[in-house]
Amino acid sequence: MKIHRLAAIAAVATIGFAAPAAAQDLAFMLANESGYDLVEFYASPVDINDWEEDILGQDILRSGDALRVIIADGREQCTYDLRMVFADGDVLEDTTDLCETGSYTIE
Repeated sequence: MKIHRLAAIAAVATIGFAAPAAAQDLAFMLANESGYDLVEFYASPVDINDWEEDILGQDILRSGDALRVIIADGREQCTYDLRMVFADGDVLEDTTDLCETGSYTIE
């Protein structure tokens, strides 16, 4: 009986270790070297056809400043479409692999 119980425990332990790791938050540095204040910033996975929410919210990323952005959406995604809206009304869109670079500089 003890042998079967130990085998069952070993099987459960093996299954637990074989499970995929939980998705982690994506963190990167966003630097604004554009010469204009950034008033809106969106980052959406390339396979989503929506800009989702403005990451800056009520904040502004001033020209020359940088901040750490954390995308805590539980996705295992690295390539994001980015949309930046500046105080003068200009809009810039780009696509980048944020896992590979760990940062994004607006120039």
